[in-house]
Amino acid sequence: MGKSYIHIFDTTLRDGAQTQGVDFSLPDKKRITAMLDGLGVDYIEGGWPGANPTDEAFFENKPALDNAEFVAFGMTRRPGRSASNDTALSPILNAAADAGCLVGKSWDYQVDVALGIEKTENLAMIGDSISAVKTALGQAFYDAEHFFDGYKANPEYALSCLGSAYEAGARWLVLCDTNGGTLPDEIAHIVREVTKKFPKEKIGVHLHNDTEQAVAGSIAAIIAGAHQIQGTLNGIGERCGNTNLCSVIANLKLKSGLNEKFEIGIPSENLTKITKISRTFDEILGRMPARQSAYVGKAAFAHKGGLHASAVAKDPRTYEHVDPEVVGNARQIVVSDQSGRANILAHLEDIGINLDPNDDRIPGLLEEVKRQEAETGITFDGADASFEIFVRRYFGEKLSFYTLDRFRVIDERRWNAKNKVVTESVAMVQLGVRDKEYLEAAKGNGPVDALSAAMRQALADAYPAINELRLIDYRVRILDGGAGTAAVTRVLIESENSSGERWTTVGVSENIIDASYSALDDAITWLLSRR
Repeated sequence: MGKSYIHIFDTTLRDGAQTQGVDFSLPDKKRITAMLDGLGVDYIEGGWPGANPTDEAFFENKPALDNAEFVAFGMTRRPGRSASNDTALSPILNAAADAGCLVGKSWDYQVDVALGIEKTENLAMIGDSISAVKTALGQAFYDAEHFFDGYKANPEYALSCLGSAYEAGARWLVLCDTNGGTLPDEIAHIVREVTKKFPKEKIGVHLHNDTEQAVAGSIAAIIAGAHQIQGTLNGIGERCGNTNLCSVIANLKLKSGLNEKFEIGIPSENLTKITKISRTFDEILGRMPARQSAYVGKAAFAHKGGLHASAVAKDPRTYEHVDPEVVGNARQIVVSDQSGRANILAHLEDIGINLDPNDDRIPGLLEEVKRQEAETGITFDGADASFEIFVRRYFGEKLSFYTLDRFRVIDERRWNAKNKVVTESVAMVQLGVRDKEYLEAAKGNGPVDALSAAMRQALADAYPAINELRLIDYRVRILDGGAGTAAVTRVLIESENSSGERWTTVGVSENIIDASYSALDDAITWLLSRR
C-alpha cells in the first residue's frame, strides 16, 4: 500500500496578516512567497484581492513559482446577490491566481445569528460562489468556517454545506476549527465521519491554536484521513495563532510513524532550510525568534543541566529526539551555575578549545563561572561570545584591542522649532588605540546606539572590520526587583556582521549604561578577535 500524499497549504500572507503588530508590505509578500516556494509547499495563499491596496497590487500579476500554486482568498457571495454581481467576490474572480479559496459558514448558529438568513440561502451562496470561482480560475476551495463546532451542533447541516461546495466542483473541502477549541480526538473523530461522506483526497483542515493543540490536531486529522493541512510560518495568526507549519513539516518528514505512511512535496534537502526560513521570517516581521520553538528555536537543542550535557556527549539521543542538523539547527551546550564538567568541555570544544577531560584547570574554571554568577549576577546562559572571551582571558590570552579612558552619554528631551517633542542621544568616548588617543562623539537612536556609533568611529582607522558590526537586539533584565532603581541590571546584546554571523554578549551593573557598555565591549572584542 502506497503512501498518502499530504498537501501543505500556507496561509501566512493572509492569516498571518491578522496577527497584532504584523503588516506585510508588497516586497515582504514577494520575499516570503519566494521562500515558501523554494521550500516546496503545495499552495501559497497570497491574501484577499481587493481587501487593501497591498493585496490588490500583489494579485495584479501572478508570481513566477516553481513548486507552489498561487491562491486568492475571499468569501462566498453576499445574500440577495448573484456571484457575478457581488463586488466583494469580483476581485477573486479576476485575480491573477491558480485557484480561489472561499470561506463560508457551516455552523447553523452562525447562519442564524451572524448572517441572519435562511439556511437554504447559505447553501446556495456556497454553491454559486464555488461554481463561479471554478469557472473563472479553474480551481475552487471551500473553507468551511466553524465546521467542527457546527458539526457538533448540527452534523446534518454542516455536512450539507460541504455537499453544496462539493456538488459545485470544489477541489478541496477544508474543515476549519475557527475558534481553536476542538481537541485532537474530536478532530480525528469528525474527520473520519466526514470521509465517510466525501472522498478523503478532497478533505483538508485549517486549525487555530487557542488550546495550543493545532499541530497535534492537524496530525490527528491526516491520520484520520485528511489530505491537506493549512497553516502559517511559525504559527502566527489571530489571537493564539494557527497551525505551525514548521513543526508540521518536520514531524511529517522525520517521525517514523508518519513518514512511513505519508509523504509531502518538500524534499529532505530542503528540510535543512526550515530553521533559516523560520528565523528570516521573524526578521522580516522585526521580532525576535521564539527561542523554545520546536525544531527551529535557538533553545530547541540546548542543554543546561550538567547531567543532561554529560548524557548528550555520550549519546545525543538521550535528550534529542532528532539530529538538529537535519532541520538546519545546532546543538547548544549552555554554561551557567548549573553546569558540570561536561557542559564546560562541550562548550570549550564549540569555541575551538580542546582540553583533556582531566585537565586540572577545568574545576577552577567551573568554580569561577559559578562564583561570577553568585556574586555579580552575570551569567553566560545565552551569551556565548562573552563566555568565549571570559575563558580565553582565564587561560591567559591578552584580548585587548583598545583601552577606555572615559565615556559620556547625554539624553536630551526638548521642544524643537516646529513645537514638537524630540529626544536626542549623544555619546562621547575617549579610547586608547595602538598608542593613539581618539576622542569621538556620535548621535544615535538611544544611548546605547549612540555609544556604539562613537566607539566604531574611534576604532575604524585601526580596525576597519569594526564597520561590519551591527546591533540587532537589546534585552534588559532586572536581577533584584526588590531593590527598585538601585537594582542590578543584566543586559544582553545580539550583534551581527556583514556575513550574517550572530553572537550574543552580556553585561551586568547597577547602572544600565555601564552594563550596556560591558556587553558592547565584549561584542566588539569578539568581532575583532575573529578578524
